Amino acid sequence: MMSDISGKDGAESAREGPAGRDPEAVQQDPGLFRALRNHRNYRLFMTGQSVSGVGTWMQLTAQDWLVLELTHGSGAAVGITAGLQALPVALFSLYGSVLADRYRKRRVLLISQAVMGALALVLGLLTVTGSIEVWNVYALAFGLGLAVALNKPAWMAFTFEVVGPDDVSNAVGLNSATLNTAKILGPAVAGVLIAAVGTGPVFLINAASFAVMELVLCLMREDELYIKAPLARAKGQLREGLRYVRDHRDLLMVMTIMLLVSAFGMNFAVTDALISREVFHTGASSFGLVTTMMAVGGLAGSLLSARRRQPSMRGMLTAAAAFSVLVIVTGLMPSYWAFAAMHLPAGMAMTSFVTTASSLTQLSAPEEMRGRVTGLYVLTLIASNPIGYPLIGWLAEIFGPRSTLVIGGFVSLVSVVGAVAVMAPVATGLLARGAAPRP
Repeated sequence: MMSDISGKDGAESAREGPAGRDPEAVQQDPGLFRALRNHRNYRLFMTGQSVSGVGTWMQLTAQDWLVLELTHGSGAAVGITAGLQALPVALFSLYGSVLADRYRKRRVLLISQAVMGALALVLGLLTVTGSIEVWNVYALAFGLGLAVALNKPAWMAFTFEVVGPDDVSNAVGLNSATLNTAKILGPAVAGVLIAAVGTGPVFLINAASFAVMELVLCLMREDELYIKAPLARAKGQLREGLRYVRDHRDLLMVMTIMLLVSAFGMNFAVTDALISREVFHTGASSFGLVTTMMAVGGLAGSLLSARRRQPSMRGMLTAAAAFSVLVIVTGLMPSYWAFAAMHLPAGMAMTSFVTTASSLTQLSAPEEMRGRVTGLYVLTLIASNPIGYPLIGWLAEIFGPRSTLVIGGFVSLVSVVGAVAVMAPVATGLLARGAAPRP
């Protein structure tokens, strides 16, 4: 079965929108910040995201530093912490997506955000009182992963409810821009605070940032949300979501390409450290600059994506192919500064690909299925890490650090071409229209 991602059934009921809103006026607004201008609830949502995003990146930075302090510099312990935090998301995000369809998404977010804030508060109190042990960090990291598994699908689907179908692409781009800005500011602020007052207060600040998000969610006006009644509880709802994606080949194409490109191409977390240290023999500060360049490129890509009126399959495939080529070129750069500079366009292409895929996913799903569809999208994005990271590390040991980018980018590019070829009937029709699928 095919769907047409430009959106009829999935968005038709929501297109009428809240009472008193003129859909034509919304459609005619071409500005970069149109979602902010058109929707009071989104202005609140963006405020909460900005504060909470910076707090989250502050905590991630401080958590790594705390683990290193507690274990006297054990990199393995840092990896264990990250793994324990990611594992529940991979295992339980699909179940979280069912809850996102079964209950009001704002209620799911209120609960999950409160849990995340409480975990940050406990971590902060244990640290400032000197009672913290490394097993405490492991347990709290795992708990945070469970909360994220509940939060992430609802968070993605809630963006649609806040802005409706006409502005969802713009909102996803602005969300990504906020995330990349937080990724730049959060570690920098955390570094200053850790040096001045230690890691404990950083965790307490992050706990306070979740309180801001809770307040923002409470201040939203229910009658201005694009929502329908939640799905009634029933057996087999998770399988129903999986069948829906299987039967809509355009959605299947989006998620297949996301899985393959993220598994083989999006491995900078591993490759940057290896190449910076083993090839160019730089220190930690230079490695940090490479990470910042990627985030700046991602910010630029987010803003460019936010300017689009509607996402398209053509745009997603172009961005995926461009990113794959840029990954190869980055791996071939002869000097550290050229290597670092290539992270700007690579970050732009990667963010454009991810935001376009996210927008297509949200627009293609009907309201009663959106949580489960976005949950599967989250799983394809996250589940690729356990697949790609060990493979990339193995390639680095056999062929050298540069191969991690060159081979990974090449496999990513071949994956895009192969996915298009296998699903050629879908791709041909969608690319001819230059539009996104709809259910």
